[in-house]
Amino acid sequence: MNGLRRKIPLEVLKSLDLLIMCLSFFLGTMAVYRQNGGMSLESFLSMRVSLQNLFLFMGFSYSWPAIFSALLLYRSRRLISRWVEVADCLKATSLGTAVILLSSLVFHLYLITPLFLMVFFATSTTLTILSRLMIRYGLEYARRKGHNLRSMLIVGTNSRALRFAREIEHKPDLGYRVLGFVDDDWSGMRQFRKSDYPFKGKFKDVPIILREQVIDEVVISLPMYSLYEQASAIVNLCQEQGVVVRFLSDLFTSKSARGKQEWFEDDSIITIYPGAILGWPAMLKRLLDFSVSLILLIMLLPLFAFTALLIKLTSPGPVLFIQERVGLNKRRFRLYKFRTMTVDAEKQLAMLEHLNEVSGPAFKIKNDPRVTKIGKILRKTSLDELPQLVNVVKGDMSLVGPRPLPVRDYNGFSHDWQRRRFSVRPGITCLWQINGRSTVDFNTWMKLDLQYIDQWSLWLDLKILIMTIPAVLRGSGAC
Repeated sequence: MNGLRRKIPLEVLKSLDLLIMCLSFFLGTMAVYRQNGGMSLESFLSMRVSLQNLFLFMGFSYSWPAIFSALLLYRSRRLISRWVEVADCLKATSLGTAVILLSSLVFHLYLITPLFLMVFFATSTTLTILSRLMIRYGLEYARRKGHNLRSMLIVGTNSRALRFAREIEHKPDLGYRVLGFVDDDWSGMRQFRKSDYPFKGKFKDVPIILREQVIDEVVISLPMYSLYEQASAIVNLCQEQGVVVRFLSDLFTSKSARGKQEWFEDDSIITIYPGAILGWPAMLKRLLDFSVSLILLIMLLPLFAFTALLIKLTSPGPVLFIQERVGLNKRRFRLYKFRTMTVDAEKQLAMLEHLNEVSGPAFKIKNDPRVTKIGKILRKTSLDELPQLVNVVKGDMSLVGPRPLPVRDYNGFSHDWQRRRFSVRPGITCLWQINGRSTVDFNTWMKLDLQYIDQWSLWLDLKILIMTIPAVLRGSGAC
């Protein structure tokens, strides 16, 4: 009966998503026809539909719910926040729109124009998000009134298990009811018994509890390194009786990393992400990096030519300075800059080491004798960095990210925590650039890079890009 009660709303939700997709397709099509001279609704409905278009539409009608299912939008989402729900809906409609675009390129569908894609994406995204939020609010209201509740048994009596239970009780809209706790005797049991929660028994009592009581979910909060066998036995018992199992305990203690369950074939894999930019956000960031950099390269070609001419006329040597740098996950790549120093600048570095004015392995001096006259201007205005747009197009770098360091500087790192900055693509600008650049000590620089990684969002990238402009105009920290 519970399976049927779950299946009916699920089928209704799938039908609603499909209806939204059809409506979005219809509005996109109408927009295209109106743009091309106008067409009445009667004329549109009386059109003949080609067999190819019919098959394509049917194929897409199948792939749309498949995309939603792949992104787990048809799983129980009680413990998922509203913002995650909105983000997942956005991912699904974005991927669906991309499938339409790809189909139009393969099958030469003239109907699929930029206007169609814009209308389809805007409509499907808006309606999908609104429908999900409305359903969510309706379910939350019902749960607060005591309907659609799920009974939860918590295995473990440690402080984290108690904190989780309190958080669940403080959110009645989630619809959970904590039946009690299960655990064997241990040193912290005395502290647990001071709480008001019922104690249901020991590990050996779990089979009886599952048989005789109404339990929808079991939450395991145990230290896996010492109680793996007990936890594994309880998971098997729950699987036998069709009870949902959730894990609270962290397999490893980590302040900055985030864990996520993934699947490979039939194996469940717990992946720990150290704050790196991965998945859909990384793909979107890469798409923006590539398109913006390519446009800038085309627009700035006259400036590139003029700068190259100035360098060639004022000092002997090549226009570009090419140096090996350390990039994503410590991959080596060749970084391009307009040359601002004499040709033998690298050879002179050893003789100037004692003049270094910054802490750590980095090397900076204000009045570097190796810098040419035109080089001082290029550095002051940051024009010497422009060729790195080629590195961004190639995928070695991003517009925003920690600055790529020379191999010399990387070899001088004294703390491993600093190396986490290499978990993302290096960038042309980052928090360091807008917070003083060379005036910032090395450790603060590294902390700013890690702050960027931990707080990353597309909005943060946009904010840094905007704030870089006045920083460059002021010449803040440039040397």
